Amino acid sequence: MRVSRRHILLGSLATMFAEPARAQKNAPQGLDATQLGVRPNATTDQTQALQRAIDRAAQAGQPLWLPAGTYRSGPITLRNGSQLTGVRGATKITLTHGPSLITAQDTDAITLSNLTIDGNNIALGRNGGLINLVKARQLRITNCAVSNANGNALGIVQSSGAITGNSISNSADNALYCLDNNALDISGNIIAKSGNGGIRIWQSSKRHDGSVVAGNTIEDTEARAGGDGQNGNAVNVFRAAGVTVRGNTIRRAAFTAVRGNSASHIQIIGNQCFELREVAIYSEFEFIDATIADNLIDGTALGIAVTNADVGGRGAIVRNNIIRNITYKRPQGGPDSSQLGIGVEMDTQVIGNTVENAPNMGIEVGTGKFMNNCVVTGNIVRMTGIGIGVSVAEGAGSATISDNRIIDAKRGAILGMEWDKAVTGDLVGGGAGKFPKLKVSGNRTG
Repeated sequence: MRVSRRHILLGSLATMFAEPARAQKNAPQGLDATQLGVRPNATTDQTQALQRAIDRAAQAGQPLWLPAGTYRSGPITLRNGSQLTGVRGATKITLTHGPSLITAQDTDAITLSNLTIDGNNIALGRNGGLINLVKARQLRITNCAVSNANGNALGIVQSSGAITGNSISNSADNALYCLDNNALDISGNIIAKSGNGGIRIWQSSKRHDGSVVAGNTIEDTEARAGGDGQNGNAVNVFRAAGVTVRGNTIRRAAFTAVRGNSASHIQIIGNQCFELREVAIYSEFEFIDATIADNLIDGTALGIAVTNADVGGRGAIVRNNIIRNITYKRPQGGPDSSQLGIGVEMDTQVIGNTVENAPNMGIEVGTGKFMNNCVVTGNIVRMTGIGIGVSVAEGAGSATISDNRIIDAKRGAILGMEWDKAVTGDLVGGGAGKFPKLKVSGNRTG
């Protein structure tokens, strides 16, 4: 095809007109903070200038644009409708003094986007956060990088909205401390190196929360404050009902990947969990109904625990999970490092799971008298000490164990247990009739 001089001239004119259009499309919308007295890369503190610019933009109903550069600031307060935005990876606000950097109280429709927020390891207020939002309705925090919070990176209280697509690293306490909120969307974030917790979804008393924690990557969660499980969890749901924890990738937590404590109607679905030092997935204490399904667990001290029936926990479905390599040992020892795949107690169905390489036991059905209305069916259990252990202790209730396949169980495929002691021969070959509340049928070995 021949290209004429006329075609070249027309193409050049089209480019000339297109470039301003693209520039206009990509230009920042709203007020430019540097036109309102804010100075990027200044060595002096910009707190007062930033606050005046935030107030001016909110009054005008406009976003506030922070051009590329570093802004040194103490606490600044967002107003109703505040939208603070910058150049992703190039606009940085660094803390000069606490107790927080960005705060809001009783606001609607606030937005933080495309900002790098550095806590500078300066001490923060107790139970607050580097970003500290209280009663913030329809909040939106997106595409931000938050680091070096000497406390919580984000403290979100009695709020609603979305926290999406951010990276949060090097928090001394929690990456996200969320208390008494309603239906937060926490998705697509990358969280690394949290001192005591990755994401905490808490309520002050047992009530509906409805938050969704989905598609996040959470790595290297420590337990610097110690304790026996209250710290060191990548996702911790406490007293909050109706929470969904779905599709997250979790690696290297000092304790648990997902811990539901007194969290009714929790759904823990499709997560990938690696290298956990205690129970990978926990639903415990005073809860009603938990769905734990389609999770992959590889490398932990105990795979899935639905437990503490002595204080009211009951009603769960543990379905289609893959659990491998129960080889870690919690440094403190104790029952939560007992190297078993799945442990359940009350009103629980254990269906279609695969458990492989659990040196102690593949599936534990009940502990002592704490066992009733359990169904264990269609599971594959391979390379274990005991394949399936079921409580036949005094006071234990009913259980049905059927149609499971158990391969390479060194101590027996299905054994009756009194607490941690095996007291029967292998029930696959018969003998379950001695226990009227126990039904064992259709199971295969080898």
